[in-house]
Amino acid sequence: MQLGKLEEHTFNEVIKTSGMIDVPPHNKASISAFMGGYITKTPLLIGDKVKKGQLLVTLENPEFIEIQQQYLEIAEQLNYLKSEFTRQKTLFDEKISSQKNFLKAESTYKSSLASYNGLRKKLTMMHISPSSVEQGQITSTVNLYSPIDGFVTKVNVSNGTYVSPSDVIMEIVDTNHIHIELSVFEKDILNVKKGQKIRFKIPEASKKTFEAEVHLVGTTIDEINRSVKVHAHIINENEANFIVGMFVEAEIITAAATSLALPKDAILEINDDYFVLVLEKKAKDNYYLKKVGIELGTQTETYTNILNTKDLIAKDILTHGGYMLLNETEGGHSH
Repeated sequence: MQLGKLEEHTFNEVIKTSGMIDVPPHNKASISAFMGGYITKTPLLIGDKVKKGQLLVTLENPEFIEIQQQYLEIAEQLNYLKSEFTRQKTLFDEKISSQKNFLKAESTYKSSLASYNGLRKKLTMMHISPSSVEQGQITSTVNLYSPIDGFVTKVNVSNGTYVSPSDVIMEIVDTNHIHIELSVFEKDILNVKKGQKIRFKIPEASKKTFEAEVHLVGTTIDEINRSVKVHAHIINENEANFIVGMFVEAEIITAAATSLALPKDAILEINDDYFVLVLEKKAKDNYYLKKVGIELGTQTETYTNILNTKDLIAKDILTHGGYMLLNETEGGHSH
């Protein structure tokens, strides 16, 4: 058994919520092709680390050859069409040729130039060098490269798979900066502010409590579940091996107040009534205790706020061993 007194303890007002470990949109990349093709090389597996610019997959399609042929043909014609346009302009300026011939040459040249620039841009997007094509180097394959540093989290293809432009071939996630994405109900959102502290747990993976801080509060409400997204930055995010997609349970601390409290072990309950044992007097080795009814306020895992403290201030209170004492008393022993 142990005696103690009322002590000041800080109690937090919290909003309980849940969410998941996530990364910012610019730290996540979905890899797809601008044109369809058959996968001929997939050197990576889920969990592999990749660098920006590293080869991810190779696709093959006869249409790649056709685009390069079209580009090469227009590139070959362009010099002639430009010369003809310049010649017709000179003749027209000197009133030797008609305006009709000049406009026709101008239209043909500018139309071909637009096609040339469009095909050149398309080749660049396909990671095919236009300069190499102009030198006669035509390829039937296209390589896709990683746009960011990160880890492969999804691979949706294998060798021989045909993919269309709408298919996601794989996903890359950069975990250098992870955060928490929480869903807070509409009734609580006005109490959430940037900078507030958050305590959270990963219930499926650890009993440890981690800390975060509110960084952004959403401005729209989900019409289905009436919740608002809250973006939080993890404090000391390297202290645990967080994985994107992990479920979290969190408490957003909206306010804190200091009040008089007792350890939970000091509070006894009988028939839904709560009381503590207060020392009335001590005579030699005998302790005389009195039951005093109490009203409970806010609680934490270890302490409870006492609302009616008038009869307890400066008094010695049994803080440990109360239930053991009651059991012995009921068994016929006196103290």
